[in-house]
Amino acid sequence: MTELKKNSSEKVGVLLSNLGTPDGPTPEPVKRYLAQFLMDPAVVDIPAIARWLLVHGIILQTRPKKSAEAYQKIWTERGSPLLFHTLDLAARVREQVADDIVVEVGMRYGNPSIESAVDRLISSGVSKIIFIPLYPQYSLAATFSSVEEFKRVMAVKKKEIPFTVIEDFWSDEGFLDAFVAVGKPLLADHSVDHVLFSFHGIPERHVRKTDFSKGKHCLEKPECCENLVEANSKCYRAQSFHTAYRLAGKLGLKREQYSVSFQSRLGRTPWIQPYTDIVLDELVEKGVKRLAVYCPSFVADCLETLEEIQMRGLEQFQEKGGEHLVLIPSLNSSREWTQAVRGMISRSL
Repeated sequence: MTELKKNSSEKVGVLLSNLGTPDGPTPEPVKRYLAQFLMDPAVVDIPAIARWLLVHGIILQTRPKKSAEAYQKIWTERGSPLLFHTLDLAARVREQVADDIVVEVGMRYGNPSIESAVDRLISSGVSKIIFIPLYPQYSLAATFSSVEEFKRVMAVKKKEIPFTVIEDFWSDEGFLDAFVAVGKPLLADHSVDHVLFSFHGIPERHVRKTDFSKGKHCLEKPECCENLVEANSKCYRAQSFHTAYRLAGKLGLKREQYSVSFQSRLGRTPWIQPYTDIVLDELVEKGVKRLAVYCPSFVADCLETLEEIQMRGLEQFQEKGGEHLVLIPSLNSSREWTQAVRGMISRSL
């Protein structure tokens, strides 16, 4: 692998950003993390007073303890998997770029923050920043919020540093090939008879807010996501389906050999469907015994992949009569994913 170089002598900063994680798997740091996350108007998009009452008056009274118990199941000696996988990715990318390309990590919520990462880049003397929010599909709660936070920080710093944002890279061939490379050996080893592509869910209202036809396309018909058009070009649900279609094609799966679903729904408002927990039961009823689950909305293993799918998903699947469920690991800091990120940086330069 040759070193990635630039055509000029300028120093370029690369900021890899993910959603974030608590500082520890106990109720207090989890409560701080959830407060920051849920008070973001891009996440809980209701009037400010109602949001404060909901978050501080209801959710934070009980949720931190329950979430802390879940985090304790996946916490390691290195801490949060989401954090150390992202740090490992940054370290591997650094190894493949020139010395005048500075790579830092900043989380939207929790530590290290986007602001601290920008401070480190500015201190290193960069003259340009490439901001890469590590969410393959576009969403208001993750992509939009992270980009807005990055722009806010840049404005506060009052530094005239140009920047480029690389977002919703679900169709990037390097990203897709990396997931294929991670999954193919496991699909063969475990002799699965079905593949489930499970994406993180979002409220339906978030999808409608990204409908460029102003409410005439997204979620108006059952087949609204089958084709990507201008109206749904930023639709998280449509991008998720098409991520699954592309991955299935590269894996050589026929349409009846895979399903698409959405996990992690919360609250009483409608979230995008079909729901992963319901699909798991339906697959068992259809005779699926050995299931592999991809989670292609995550590029690093985290609570939603390790605890929700690998632990609770497996338990549910087997309780219903399934024999085996294998979680396809996320991209983490794999060689193929490192090369894909390197490719994004190269094209941006």
